[in-house]
Formats: sequence, structure tokens, C-alpha cells
Amino acid sequence: MNSDQLAGKWKQVKGSAKEQWGKLTDDDLTAIGGQHEKLIGKLQERYGLAKEEAQKRADAWLKSVNTAAEEKVAAKR
Repeated sequence: MNSDQLAGKWKQVKGSAKEQWGKLTDDDLTAIGGQHEKLIGKLQERYGLAKEEAQKRADAWLKSVNTAAEEKVAAKR
């Protein structure tokens, strides 16, 4: 899932983000609005991560969300 897809599917994956990062508030998730850079910034702020580490974790989460979505689609076929 790329940044454009994240923005388009944010409402669908917001719950997964909340599960992954419990320190993110509902207001944080609303403010992020599916924007990759804002997600990284909030991870830095809430978890005290360096930008590189926040990006690494955000990218890993996006990959897992994308994999889960692909598996769901494949299961329907």
C-alpha cells in the first residue's frame, strides 16, 4: 500500500493503527488522516522515536496491512 492508497483507505485501516499503536489517540488518528508523513510524526511524538525508526515501523505496519488485505481478497476468490 502506497501513501495515496493509505489516504484513500484510512477509515478502513484506522482501527488497525489504533491496535498497533495504542498511544495514538482518536484525535491523533483523525489528524493523521491517512498521511504517511503525519503518521511518522505522531509516532515520533508519542513514542519518542527517531524519524528513521518511526518510518521503519510505519512502513512495516503498512506492509502488514497490505498483506492482510491481499490475503482477504485472495480468500474471496
